[in-house]
Amino acid sequence: MAVLFTIGHSTRSIEELIAALRAHQIQTLVDIRAFPNSRRLPQFNREALAANLPAAGIRYEWMKALGGYRKKILDASPNIALRSEGFRNYADYMLTEEFEKATAELIAIAEAAPTVYMCAERVYFHCHRMLVSDWLVAHRHRVFHIDGTGPAKEHALTAEARIVDGRLIYRGDRLL
Repeated sequence: MAVLFTIGHSTRSIEELIAALRAHQIQTLVDIRAFPNSRRLPQFNREALAANLPAAGIRYEWMKALGGYRKKILDASPNIALRSEGFRNYADYMLTEEFEKATAELIAIAEAAPTVYMCAERVYFHCHRMLVSDWLVAHRHRVFHIDGTGPAKEHALTAEARIVDGRLIYRGDRLL
């Protein structure tokens, strides 16, 4: 069982992000944004993070395979409880071998050192970090959401999530 953390960079300064990471003894940040760039917040561009985080003693990794903004891959999604098309598309992607391989890599990183996975949204349930967190919790890992230097909040599996034939499906009480 791995213990992982999540954070959204939001509009923080790089100093605020580093302070939050240090407060939780994070040694590795895994960037799970599909497009790790921001014109408005250049401190969170991939190149800037790759330079600034190691200078603060924090390893930086980009995992494109866990990035959001997934296209529709299933004609009949089993994830009928997710109203957001973007979330439903990502949940469908979570059923792929590529996703399972990427999460295995994320777990291995977290088992080696305290690790946070990061996206842009500050609030995790507005972001695909929620879905990744659900997958990890459903597979018996622990996930904590960091918002700042205060205590992190432990992730609870989304109410609509179900394990069906060993796969995480968002169906709620509706039948597949």
